[in-house]
Amino acid sequence: MIASLRGRLLPSTPGQAIVECNGVGYLVTISMNTFAALPDAGHEVSLLIHTHVREDQLALFGFADATEKLMFEKLLSVNGVGPKLAIGILGGMRTLELASAIRGGDTVRLTRMPGVGKKTAERMVLELKDKLKEFADLPTARPRHALADDVLSALVNLGYQPLVAEKALEKLGARELRTFEELFRAALGEISH
Repeated sequence: MIASLRGRLLPSTPGQAIVECNGVGYLVTISMNTFAALPDAGHEVSLLIHTHVREDQLALFGFADATEKLMFEKLLSVNGVGPKLAIGILGGMRTLELASAIRGGDTVRLTRMPGVGKKTAERMVLELKDKLKEFADLPTARPRHALADDVLSALVNLGYQPLVAEKALEKLGARELRTFEELFRAALGEISH
C-alpha cells in the first residue's frame, strides 16, 4: 500500500499530478486545493496518498495536507460516495468549511458542489455529523453574507469551479459592495485576472 510519494513533479493539470520517484512516474488524482498548493513542475513535491484498490483498478489519490486526506477518507465512508465524487467535493470547498457545513447540517451549501444532490448531501450530514470530531477544534471560516452566497451560486451555475469563485469572493471581502450586480461584476473581474 502506498502511503506517501516524494519526488520530482512533472507537468500536471488540475485534477492530476505526476510524481516521478526513482524513474517511475506515478499518476495521482488530486483536488483543486492540492493542485493550488503544488510547486512548479521540476521541483520536489511530497503528497500523502490514499491507495484505492478495486478488482480492475489501482488508483492513487494525493493530498497536500493530512486534514484533507482525513476528510477524503471520511467522505468515502458515506454510502454512495466513491473516490471520484469525494475528490470533487474536496475541490468544491475548503476542508474546514466542508466540515463546518456537514456539522451544521447545511445541505443547501453541500448541494452546490458538482455531483452532490439533495439525497447525497442529507446522507453526508446523517452519516458524518458525529464523526468529524477531529475538525471540531480547528478554526472554521468566517460566515459569509447571504449576498456572497447568492453570487457564489450564480458563478457556479455559470460553470465556474466553486473554489475559484470562493477565492474571488474572499479577495473582494473587504470592499463595500452593496448590490448583487456590483459584487457579481467585481467577482467576474477578479476571476478573469
